[in-house]
Amino acid sequence: MARLTRRRFLTITAGLAGLGLAPARAEIHEWRGIALGASARILIAHPEAEAITAAAAAEIARLETVFSLTRADSALMRLNASGRLDDPPFELLDCLALCDAVHAATAGAFDPTVQPLWALYAERFSAGRAPSRAEIAQVLPRIGWGRVEVDSSCVTLAPGQALTLNGVAQGVIADRVAGLLRARGLSDILIDTGEFHALGGRPGGGGWPVRLAAGGEVELTNRGLASSSALGTSFDAAGRVGHILDPRTGQPAPPRWRLVTITAPQAGLADALSTAACLMPETADILAALAGFEGARLEHLA
Repeated sequence: MARLTRRRFLTITAGLAGLGLAPARAEIHEWRGIALGASARILIAHPEAEAITAAAAAEIARLETVFSLTRADSALMRLNASGRLDDPPFELLDCLALCDAVHAATAGAFDPTVQPLWALYAERFSAGRAPSRAEIAQVLPRIGWGRVEVDSSCVTLAPGQALTLNGVAQGVIADRVAGLLRARGLSDILIDTGEFHALGGRPGGGGWPVRLAAGGEVELTNRGLASSSALGTSFDAAGRVGHILDPRTGQPAPPRWRLVTITAPQAGLADALSTAACLMPETADILAALAGFEGARLEHLA
C-alpha cells in the first residue's frame, strides 16, 4: 500500500506560548481544518475571530474546487480528464504562471506534468512493487511543461499529460486566504495550510515564531514559508522511495537533503522552490534558483 500521508516530522509549528500579547488585545483564536488533505490552521487575535476564520475556511473550500486532485469536479481534475479546460478560473491561471516561472528558474526541476509518473509509482507500489525501468521509460515522453498551452481562455495539455499542483497549491491557498483577509483590512494573522503565510506579524509585536521540527526557528512577518523533503512522503512502507520525482529521469529525488526550508514574499513561491530544491545536488544550485526571485531566501538546509 502506498504511504501517501505527509509525515508530521515535517510539520512546522508556530507556538502559542510566549507570544507577548499586549493586555488590551484579544486572546489568540485558533481555527483548525483541512486544506488539500493537509492539516490547516489560522491563528488570529481579533474580537470577531470566529466570523473571520469562517470566511477563510469558506475560501479554502472554494479553492479546493480549483486545485484538488481528489475531487472529480475540481478545475484541475476536469483539465486532466479531458486535456482541455475552457474558461479556466483566474486562480488556476495565476498558479500556472507561477509554475512557469519556477520551472524556468530551476532548469526544469519543477514540472507539474509529473502527474503520470506519480500515478505510475502510486499504482505499482499499491500492488506491492516498484515500477520497472521500462514502465518509467514509457511514461517519460508524456512529461514536459513546454507542451502545456495556457492562455486566459483555455488551458490545453498534450496527449497523455496530466498536472499535479501538490508542490505549489498549498502555498498558493495560504496566499489567497491572506489576500482575502488583507482586503478586509486585517493583519497580524498566521495562516497554515501545510505551508505558511504570515499576514503582518504576531499580535503584540515581532514576527510569528515558526519553529522547525528539524531544529531552529524563523520569525515570519509578511512572508511565506515552505518546507520540503525528498522522503517527506513515501510510496513504500519502508519510507525509502520519496514522492518528489525528477521530471527529467523519472526517478525519485535522492535523499541528499533531509529538509529544505525557504521563505519568500509568497508562500506559493516558497512551496514551489522548496519542492524543486529537493532535486538539486548542490547548495549553489538552490541559491542560483532563488536569485531569480526578489525576497526568496534559503532558511534551512540539512
